[in-house]
Amino acid sequence: MTDAGNESQVNRRFVLAGAAGVVGAAALPASAEAASMGRHPSNWPDLEPYGLADTRLDLWPRADNSFILPLEQRPRDKELGRVWMRDTYVNCFVVDGRPVYVATGTTRAAGVDGPAPWNDGIFVWVSPSLRGPWRLADTTHIRPGAEKGKVWSPEFAGENRPGRMVVAPWQEFWNDEQFGKRGAAWAPEVHHFRGTWYIVACMGDHSQKVGSFMLVSEGGVEGPYRLVEGNHDKPFGDSFIGGPDFIKPGAYHHIDGSLYTEGGDAWLVLHNHLYAKFRDDMEDIVPVTGLPAFRQTPYTPEPYLEGAYVFKHGGRYYLLHAAWNRSSAHPDGSTRYAYDPPAAGRTQYHYDAVVAVSDRFEGPYSERWTMGVGAGHNNIFKDHRGGLWATFFRNPRFGYWADPSRRAEAAVPGVVRLEWTGPRGRRLYVRRRDHG
Repeated sequence: MTDAGNESQVNRRFVLAGAAGVVGAAALPASAEAASMGRHPSNWPDLEPYGLADTRLDLWPRADNSFILPLEQRPRDKELGRVWMRDTYVNCFVVDGRPVYVATGTTRAAGVDGPAPWNDGIFVWVSPSLRGPWRLADTTHIRPGAEKGKVWSPEFAGENRPGRMVVAPWQEFWNDEQFGKRGAAWAPEVHHFRGTWYIVACMGDHSQKVGSFMLVSEGGVEGPYRLVEGNHDKPFGDSFIGGPDFIKPGAYHHIDGSLYTEGGDAWLVLHNHLYAKFRDDMEDIVPVTGLPAFRQTPYTPEPYLEGAYVFKHGGRYYLLHAAWNRSSAHPDGSTRYAYDPPAAGRTQYHYDAVVAVSDRFEGPYSERWTMGVGAGHNNIFKDHRGGLWATFFRNPRFGYWADPSRRAEAAVPGVVRLEWTGPRGRRLYVRRRDHG
């Protein structure tokens, strides 16, 4: 989640800032902030029945509204020629009077095709502007001789000391006969809150315990990071039955954890409908009997959703989810695109970003709409001039980007311009071609 307290600082303090790279970003359509002072684009009519997916090309990330971040490459990236990334996360924070852009995401280890059954942790990139230059966070003074930019990994378990845990036992690498080496960190987010850097991430399906955790930096964005007290024994929230069949009973907790802050308060947002208030010391969530759930307007039936994320803009709260848009046939033979659960005759087409709006953090939230085609499991952020952006990564597991002819262009650190339809329309869309 974007640090909501950053909103006013970014808008006021950097309208006049001439940071490097602004010229390139300005070549795209005018910022959402500028648009908010004039006329607003209109909402598209809702599709009926509720749950149909909007697949119009205007809602795709395209060359005229998006680009791939030129992240500094690691040795493992040289063959591909770019960084392989899923669950791309980007944000902009004001630190010591200057914008600091951060990027992270789910990456893969050298010699592994994807982020499972293991990867080697969390990497962070930083930049003075959205266009770059994007450099790996300088961790060389923390771990001389170690791989630059790697801020946390199960490999760092040897750094644990009395009173300071970096890697919990449930996060360490392990082995079994079926998969061999196991354990992976997924979907990290970097946040700057009350002057401190935090990372919220998830131990993936092949870990000893699956679920969300938080790290706190004892220095800058590069760390060193330690694990918060509430995750020493387990992920956030309670365990329940879930995930793939190979996950052992009791190991599965709520995944895709994210952080939402407003003023001096912070909340953990959990997959895919729960939230929890953080303690003031940020070392754990406030204990409650049963985590509260957002009040939403679900589809009928409700499919599996991922990547819950909250962003505040124009005084309203936007709740994002990633949903698989599945294609099937209408009775007349035409193609139907909808956020349906899996079933015979339904094919995964795109991993979309769907969003709903509310006047309150906890809801009730409106009906959802398609914000971006193929832009699921993302976040929304404001650049240092107030322009609205979202991330995307082109999911290579199934659907459109899994096609062999396209896989080389999948799993990317992408960003796409957004547009806001104003205080009356209250919608966010990928920047459409005939608007702005």
